[in-house]
Amino acid sequence: MNTEKSYEWRRQLMWGLVLIGLGVAFFLDRMDLFDIDSVWHYWPLILVVVGINKMIGYPTAKHFSNGLWLLFLGFWLFATFENMFGLTWRNSWPILIILWGVTLVVEPFVQQRFPSTREPRDEK
Repeated sequence: MNTEKSYEWRRQLMWGLVLIGLGVAFFLDRMDLFDIDSVWHYWPLILVVVGINKMIGYPTAKHFSNGLWLLFLGFWLFATFENMFGLTWRNSWPILIILWGVTLVVEPFVQQRFPSTREPRDEK
């Protein structure tokens, strides 16, 4: 199995598992067996999982940098919602600009490291 096909397979598997998990959680909430409100504030961690999934076995530098951005964004949102380290929306929005810059700087290095991978022509 080539890299691109394995990446697509893994991405489809991950999204399928996320949808199954969400569906089960909502179903159990409707049946009054589970209180979804108690875990709802963890939703930014889904972005972290998606970001890690994009970064592992990535076929292109663009996928890697997009995964890194999602990883940063998920951690930032979670830290902001939980008020970790005193972060709030008001005082932490410049972190997003810094993280965006980091992903832009990292992408050429990743592209240089893996020159044999090519950008897909038709993104879905």
